Amino acid sequence: MQTNGNDAKYYNEQDRINTLKMREVLSCLPSFCKQYFRGIEPTTSARTRLGYAYDLRVFFEYLHNVNPSLKNIEVKNFKLDVLEMIEREDIEEYLEYLSLYEKQEKETTKERTNTEQGKKRKMSALRSMFSYFYKAELISKNTPELVNMPKLHEHEIIRLEPNEVAILLDQVEAGEKLTKSQLKYHEKTKVRDVALLTLLLGTGIRVSECVGIDIEDIDYDTNGLNIHRKGGYNTIVYFPDEVRQALLDYYEERKTIIPVEGNENAFFLSLQNKRISVRAVEKLVKKYARNVTTLKKITPHKLRSTFGTNLYKESGDIYLVADVLGHKDVNTTRKHYAAQDDENRRRAARMVKLREDIDDNK
Repeated sequence: MQTNGNDAKYYNEQDRINTLKMREVLSCLPSFCKQYFRGIEPTTSARTRLGYAYDLRVFFEYLHNVNPSLKNIEVKNFKLDVLEMIEREDIEEYLEYLSLYEKQEKETTKERTNTEQGKKRKMSALRSMFSYFYKAELISKNTPELVNMPKLHEHEIIRLEPNEVAILLDQVEAGEKLTKSQLKYHEKTKVRDVALLTLLLGTGIRVSECVGIDIEDIDYDTNGLNIHRKGGYNTIVYFPDEVRQALLDYYEERKTIIPVEGNENAFFLSLQNKRISVRAVEKLVKKYARNVTTLKKITPHKLRSTFGTNLYKESGDIYLVADVLGHKDVNTTRKHYAAQDDENRRRAARMVKLREDIDDNK
C-alpha cells in the first residue's frame, strides 16, 4: 500500500474549493473577521472555518436587521466595537430568532429553522470569534460565555438490524423493488454499489472518507485501507474478507473503465466516470434503504452507526469502537452508544434471581 503525498490529493482539492467559498463569504462579513479566521487557521480545517463563516454571516445579518443603530451600515463595514455592544440578552434573543427566520435568496424568501444541534453549532462559532478577540485583548468582554449552550436531547440511535443489512445487500445485487428507470442503470452500477455499501457497513468509515479513496489506498494482501480522516490525518483501517471480495469484484470492473482526466486514481467512479461524490452516495443509500425499511431514515451515517453498534455488541470495548471509528474523544463514542450500555445493564438485572418464583414452590 502506497502512502505517498498523492493520497490526500482529493482532500487538497476539497480544501481548495472550500477556501474559494470562504473568500466569497468573507467579502460579506466585517473586515475584522479576516483577522479572526487567519488566527484560527493553524488549529482548524478549511471546512470548519467555512462552516463558522456561514454561521457568523447569519449572526451579523441578524444584527443588521434588528439593531436600529446598525440598519444603515452594511455588514461588511461593521467595526470591531460592534462586539462590545452585544449583551447577554441580545444573544438569547438571537438563539430564539434562530428557531424560525426568513432569508432572502435571489428573488425568493425562504423560511429557515434550526434544531438544538444547529443552534449549538452557531453558538460555537460565536464563542470562538469572541474568545479570539477577547484573548487578543481587542475587546473587553466575552459575552457568549455568559449564555448556556443549547441543551441537546439524546436521540435513539437509528441503525439497521442484522437481517435488514442482509436484505439490503441482497436487494442491491438483485435490483429488486427498483423502478424501471432505476433498473436501466442498475446493471452498470450494482457491482460498484455492493462494494461501496459493503465497505461502509464493514468498516464504519465516513462517507467523505469513502469517496476520497484512491486505487493505491487498498491493500488486498493485508485487508488494509489507507484513509484520510476528518481531523486531517491519514490512518489505516482493516476490513473483513467479505469486504475484500466485494472490493476485488468492483476493482476488476474498475480496470475496464476509462476515467475522466483528473480522476485516474479515484477508486469509486460515477456513471460519468468521475470520482463519485458524497451527494451521490447519499442518494444511492437512500434509494436502496427505502426498499428495506420505511420506518427508518437510513443515511450513510446510519450505516456507520450500524457498524459501531455491531462492533460494540461483539466486543463490549468502547475504546476499541472509538479508535476504529476515528473519534478523538471516547466520550463522543460513549454518548452515541450509551443506549447499548443501558440495555446491557437491564439484561444483567433480569439474569439475577434472589428467590424462586412462588409458582415453582407449589
